[in-house]
Amino acid sequence: MADGSGAAGGAETICAVATPPGQGGIGVVRLSGPAAAALAAAVAGPLPAPRYAALRRFRDAAGEAIDEGLVLYFPGPHSLTGEDVVELQGHGGPVVLDRLLQRLLALGARLARPGEFSERAFLNGRMDLSRAEAVADLIAARSEAAARAAMRSLQGELAGQVHALTDALAEERVQLEARIDFADEPLEGLSHDPLPDRLAALAERLAATRAAAGRGQLLREGLTVVIAGRPNAGKSSLLNRLAQRDAAIVTEIAGTTRDVIDEHLHIDGLPLRVLDTAGLRPAGDAVEREGVRRAQAAMAQADRLLLVVDDRDPAEAVARLRTELPARPTTLVRNKCDLSGHPAGPADEDGFRVSALTGAGMDELRAHLRSVMGADGEVGTFTARRRHLEALDTAGEALAEAQAAAEAGAGEELVAESLRMAQQRLGEITGEVTTEDLLGRIFASFCIGK
Repeated sequence: MADGSGAAGGAETICAVATPPGQGGIGVVRLSGPAAAALAAAVAGPLPAPRYAALRRFRDAAGEAIDEGLVLYFPGPHSLTGEDVVELQGHGGPVVLDRLLQRLLALGARLARPGEFSERAFLNGRMDLSRAEAVADLIAARSEAAARAAMRSLQGELAGQVHALTDALAEERVQLEARIDFADEPLEGLSHDPLPDRLAALAERLAATRAAAGRGQLLREGLTVVIAGRPNAGKSSLLNRLAQRDAAIVTEIAGTTRDVIDEHLHIDGLPLRVLDTAGLRPAGDAVEREGVRRAQAAMAQADRLLLVVDDRDPAEAVARLRTELPARPTTLVRNKCDLSGHPAGPADEDGFRVSALTGAGMDELRAHLRSVMGADGEVGTFTARRRHLEALDTAGEALAEAQAAAEAGAGEELVAESLRMAQQRLGEITGEVTTEDLLGRIFASFCIGK
């Protein structure tokens, strides 16, 4: 029997079904590792020349045909994982694929963990961590914009910007270290621009990357919008109009909505999560008090608030309501313009007049939400994850500390240390600085066979 673990370095040979579960025209079983070629040959006979497809019968231990399909062989290191990789492409029936998989396991392969093929590609230097994550994001993309953003990350857009920032930080550290170590000697090749100015320029570049990453994260995960306001302002009617169905009960009775209603929908293909909440007012009973508490908790976690008011409400009442909201980005929605007599559409700097009853002004509100999600600034946007944003944020904080120290005339050692921290945080994005725990969390979210 072929042994899937016998190879240089003791690496195991892994296998998995690489196509989605269920029935389909084609099903793919993928192997990777030092014994991949031997195991595949035991099932399908002699392998074809590298990167050429050949028609073969796949046989079980008794020589009985399991299936018939194509074999593709990719010797390492020029393969997906950097190891020997073989793909057996047969018919997409779950029974057939399981029989083929069980045969390979009996020969000595091990079932791959979720994301283990991509993890091996990262560990073998075939792609950096951000590009490995982009593979999963491309598969999971829920809109064309998200797919395009994931493809830019897969092609190295995020990694390229991070590497450029890291190199710039390293250059500043080199100059600072040189001045510290050779303070009494004339040095050539050092910048004569003021250090605070150079750090400010770096901070602008980092902020631009963070903004693009923020748009990419919204394209990937969707925008969480919470509809808030007083009872009977038309919050549930607005949710129904956005969802284009009766997602929430609407009555003239104040306090009809007691719990948070969670709806997932799309605007021009972009994912949007909309939460309708209980009306904000002093609650009269325990159930309504709990509803208000949940509304406040949802608002605190929102990417954006839609503050719904009656277009006939006085300005003082609207201003007072604003003071009750958490510090989140907010769009003012002046509802019931069909009753106020005001024209629908943009109302002021941050607001829109609509009629949730008639639909007037809703196209403008949808376009606004689409813009907020970054679709209008999609060019150059790459997919990003929350861990990327956290790393960019903490790198920005460290860079700000370096700027403050430089402007205050503090010791160059303090500036250099803050720059080192910023550089280290950026390195976590691409995997130059990483831990086994981080890798485990990232690749566990991948599908099996990828």
